[in-house]
Amino acid sequence: MATQRKIPHTFVIIFALIVIAAVASWFVQGGEFTRTQKILPDGTSKTIIEPDSYQIVENQPQTWQIFSALFEGFVDKADIIIFILLIGGAFWIMNESKAIDVSIIAFLNLTKKLERIGWLKKIGVNNIIMVLIMIVFSLFGSVFGMSEETIAFIIIFVPLAISMGYDSIVGVSLCFIAAGLGFAGATLNPFTIGIAQGLSDVPLFSGIEYRMFSWVVISAVGIFFILRYAAKIKKDPTKSLVYDDDAYWRQKNLADESQINYETPKAAWITFGILILVMGLFSFYHPKSILSIGKATLVMPIIPILTLFFAFTSYLALRKSVHFFILNLFVFTILYLIVGVMGYHWYVMEIAALFFGMGIASGMAMNYSPNKITDLFLAGVKDILSAGLIVGLAGGIIVVLQNGKVIDPMLHSIAGAMQNVGKYASLSIMYGIQTLINLVMPSGSAKAALTMPIMAPFSDLIGVSRQATIMAYQFGDGFTNMITPTSAVLMGVLGVAKIPFEKWVRWVWPLILILFVLGFLLLIPTVVMDLNGF
Repeated sequence: MATQRKIPHTFVIIFALIVIAAVASWFVQGGEFTRTQKILPDGTSKTIIEPDSYQIVENQPQTWQIFSALFEGFVDKADIIIFILLIGGAFWIMNESKAIDVSIIAFLNLTKKLERIGWLKKIGVNNIIMVLIMIVFSLFGSVFGMSEETIAFIIIFVPLAISMGYDSIVGVSLCFIAAGLGFAGATLNPFTIGIAQGLSDVPLFSGIEYRMFSWVVISAVGIFFILRYAAKIKKDPTKSLVYDDDAYWRQKNLADESQINYETPKAAWITFGILILVMGLFSFYHPKSILSIGKATLVMPIIPILTLFFAFTSYLALRKSVHFFILNLFVFTILYLIVGVMGYHWYVMEIAALFFGMGIASGMAMNYSPNKITDLFLAGVKDILSAGLIVGLAGGIIVVLQNGKVIDPMLHSIAGAMQNVGKYASLSIMYGIQTLINLVMPSGSAKAALTMPIMAPFSDLIGVSRQATIMAYQFGDGFTNMITPTSAVLMGVLGVAKIPFEKWVRWVWPLILILFVLGFLLLIPTVVMDLNGF
């Protein structure tokens, strides 16, 4: 009897890529560009490369560095790794309270009630809900570049999806893939469009009309693909590639509603008072906030407003049970996250601290002792530790490529392919180059700083608008974020969801191929049509 082929572990796949990167450093002629600082319109500075500054340098073959790649990858991706660990610990505390179970039970009961409505049942209540969730996350990705933040939602959406009869891939798609679609079809994303336009001397967030059209098309295609897959899994869950892997989530049985003690301990009211005091002080020091959406700004007392709403809704929740208070706390954590990103330029450190505080407050509300809160936090960190290790190992690929002087020679050699091929082919080659670079450098802002100083002036020579070149960068930067193993966010998401990388690739590559072709089609009008801002 033939033995079944054993699928390589995700760690094995990533380490093999590190070895390949090291081997490439022996055979690729070393080279580098000269880098300088450029001030962007928003006052920030970026390290960019100077066109025509490429020079050959001595090779830097990587040998023993394949073993130090994990260490250096941890250092390079320390912020994402710590973010994942804090999120895991915080949600473990929240999960112990059964608040997540209560939310899923309430959600499933709601869907059953809605299915009694004839026209909703024909369309599919689950389909409507999934579409609405994905549109929201796609908007977040398009407007302010939601990416790392999706890791926090995996712990909510994966068990929810499985409880609804789907699998962990659907759960990941609801937030991560949806945000990725929006990221690729960015309209106001300051980390990609903002930086690329600033480096290309193009008016900030110009050409938004066609970008909005592109976002709608990309999101619609991606959401349709996910809904088709979800329908197949709903019909027969065993057809899922990750059916066996999802046993981890299925074994975390949803609590029986009859076993949940709906009560509000005194500690919950005390926690409520402490939070109101803290939010009140925060409102006092920040009575008004400047929220930025692209070039538009809105000044409003958003923090005092959130504080008042939190006080009102929490009081109502506490009258029902502590579980609803914790759920309300989670909802307002998300709202504060949005305000922090849009108004105060928060990144993973501030967001991780926010969720960490949410976890501690959840434990306090349940009247857990400090020791129990600590034990629960450590249990959550232990459970999610493998996701952090994967992120560190994946970061090692980039470290080896950079130290081996491989990335700059790759950019220089393939950029030469654009010479004398016409504007249609040149724009397509730019798109292909950006896609290839994204496989080894998934940071959108770093890639913009690396490529736009070269691509933008070249587009003038071939008669292609700089705006079209930026869109080629935008699509090339966005789609492959959902498949490249060098993406710390992707590896973190898969680690949290317990999805093996090899199985994820088998599922997602048809979607990536469809989106890649769609990107080519959406670039054609930027050359043949007179579009506003192009």
